[in-house]
Formats: sequence, C-alpha cells, structure tokens
Amino acid sequence: MFSTIMVPVDLLHKDALAKALDVAGDLAKRHGAQIKIVSVGGELPNELGHNSGEFSETVKRFAEDLRDKYAVTVSAEPIISHDPEVETTSALMRAIERTGADLVVVASHVPGFLEHIFASHGGYIAQHAKVSVFVVR
Repeated sequence: MFSTIMVPVDLLHKDALAKALDVAGDLAKRHGAQIKIVSVGGELPNELGHNSGEFSETVKRFAEDLRDKYAVTVSAEPIISHDPEVETTSALMRAIERTGADLVVVASHVPGFLEHIFASHGGYIAQHAKVSVFVVR
C-alpha cells in the first residue's frame, strides 16, 4: 500500500517524536516500505552541529539508529535552509515530492492558542499535501 514513508523530524525535540517514529516503523514493516527522515536545519551553529555538514551527519546518525531499531530501510534527507523558522513548512512540502513519499507520518502536539492563528507544520502538511498524512499526537 505504501512504499516510501516520509517522517519530518526536529531533532531538538527528539523526545516528542517517539510515537510518530514507532508508527512509521510499524507501517514500514507491514508494507515493506522505506522511511525517509527529513530534517530542516540552518547554516548557523546550534545544538545539532557547528555547521551544515555536522547537522547533516547528526541527521544521518539518527536515521541509522532508526534503521537498527525498526529493522527497515531508513535514509536521511537533511535540508539546509537560510531561515529554518520561515522556510521549514515549504521545505517539507518540496521534500514530499523529491523523496517520492506516498505517506507522511508527522508528530504533532495538542493544539494551543497560537494554532488558531498560525497553522503548525503538521497541520499545514495535512491540509495541503497531495499524499496521505498521518498526524500522531
């Protein structure tokens, strides 16, 4: 049913990703699908790396750990952005097409006040993607 599952991740919030990653791992096993881990990072130093190369390596190591944990094919798709705060949603939408994903599994949180004004990344993807989207809280 699904062949490529894209999972957007913010590695600064790894703890909030566990349920969505478990869902993606289970679906990948059931359908013989591959998982594409997509993460948008900036060019400036932060907790995930001193530069874009280190950020990309962090995302790749995260994908390798998931491959070992779920025993499915997992690859990393790091995206370097000039302004991740502004460009994340549009970068993720482009990544759906680029990766050939036919399902997006995205972690979300309980909506708060700001989500009534500004859509979350997962909410926007669920409303606008041309593929199936599974939002996991």
